[in-house]
Amino acid sequence: MPPFKHKTPIQLRFRDIDNLGHVNSAVYFSYFELARVDYFNALMGKDSRNYWSEVSIVVAKVQMEYKQQILLNDIIYSYVWVSRIGTKSFDMTFSLHKEVDGKEVELANGIAILVCINLKTNQTVHVPELWKEKMIENTEK
Repeated sequence: MPPFKHKTPIQLRFRDIDNLGHVNSAVYFSYFELARVDYFNALMGKDSRNYWSEVSIVVAKVQMEYKQQILLNDIIYSYVWVSRIGTKSFDMTFSLHKEVDGKEVELANGIAILVCINLKTNQTVHVPELWKEKMIENTEK
């Protein structure tokens, strides 16, 4: 298993379930988004309210591989980690899991390419050094 460093419990909602009785495939992206926000809140700690003040991120690309369906009563969680840091972008890798008979079962995995932007100018900018430091520190632990 890759070095996932952050684990986020995911709350399933009744509205996530489609007519076939499982979580709709589009909802998986929302779960990854929740995990990404939770990751940044944990990463930035006490600074979490201020880290989006000037620089933010936009999703440039997302890929996902579905492995198993998710049912309403499943207890799921997402692992997430930064798998690449570039000049103006970075990749986050995700993996959704549930526990079955004491073992983790992967339900889906994916990767998102995130680009840093200046909120005032709406232009791409370099990944902030503080973010890089914290992402690298989190990956190496």
